[in-house]
Amino acid sequence: MTDRPLLQFAAPRRGKPPRHFADLTTDERIETVREMGLPAFRAKQLATHYYTHLTVDPADMTDLPAAAREEIAQQVFPPLMKPVTSLVADGGATRKTLWSLHDGVKVESVLMKYPERATLCVTSQAGCGMACPFCATGQMGLTRNLSAAEIIEQVRLAARSARDGDLGEQVRLSNVVFMGMGEPLANYKAVMQTVRALVAPEPHGFGLSARHVTVSTVGLVPAIDKLTKEGIPVTLALSLHAPDDELRNELVPINTRWTVDEALDAARRYFDATGRRVSIEYALIRDMNDHAHRADLLGRKLKERGDGWVHVNPIPLNPTPGSKWTASDPEVEREFVHTLRAHGIPTTIRDTRGSDIDGACGQLAIKEV
Repeated sequence: MTDRPLLQFAAPRRGKPPRHFADLTTDERIETVREMGLPAFRAKQLATHYYTHLTVDPADMTDLPAAAREEIAQQVFPPLMKPVTSLVADGGATRKTLWSLHDGVKVESVLMKYPERATLCVTSQAGCGMACPFCATGQMGLTRNLSAAEIIEQVRLAARSARDGDLGEQVRLSNVVFMGMGEPLANYKAVMQTVRALVAPEPHGFGLSARHVTVSTVGLVPAIDKLTKEGIPVTLALSLHAPDDELRNELVPINTRWTVDEALDAARRYFDATGRRVSIEYALIRDMNDHAHRADLLGRKLKERGDGWVHVNPIPLNPTPGSKWTASDPEVEREFVHTLRAHGIPTTIRDTRGSDIDGACGQLAIKEV
């Protein structure tokens, strides 16, 4: 086993983001506008501008007092991020944006267009402390957690971009996947505040279906159990990448703290509580974890926990700079899928989007061009 950087479970602190409307609960929004000398109903108007109209521009807020619009917008919508670069792929259907946050920290997110809808791959941390060696983000280390508003702003800006036709046609942002930079459950409070904003009905949130929100994790078992108790039936995606502890200890270092079986048991508990089928993410790495005997072991472990609770997404490994590993041979990939299906496990090869702009799974790292 190669030497690995130590796992980081607490984010180093940098400059704290300014307090933003998206950080506030409904009651806090009302309190804030009252502190500004405004009636309580202005809070709902501001929420409508932000979550429904997707704007923070005071010129758009014609239902607010003209003389006060600029000051109100400055106070409740301080700038949190600005685009640095944007790259497109897949005929314009995939757009990766590099953002600069208020303190100069850089993060990336990826917006993807599908027929009649768009999906945002959202970032929850600047970098990642999980240190998975095949993932470009994991090799960056962790800079800091993002605030709830910094995550929510990615969603608002993506929804606006999709609505305005930046992906080639006007589409609605309907899906959000926490599969960008970072380990979402290591930034639990901000991620859950974002989830609540995603599923809250307009104008108090974006009004998305919980079924269209996916929260990914490498297997932080206590946090999975905490998510289970939230009562919000998002899709849980467990990034497994190996069915045996010996190999997973190397590929996903957090496994030395919570084993394969412990992570799978937590995922099964999530299904039992929510009825939402769990996704198992599995990056296929040539001659590393793509052996037929590992597919067989994975199939047996999933099957022994019951039927109908899980779906496996094998992902051809996306190239990362300097990596010694590469994607599995197509024939090996087919055998891996066949072996899982022979166990009765629904299995679908993950569609790879944006790999030529380093925007696919495991490729997000800061590269200014």
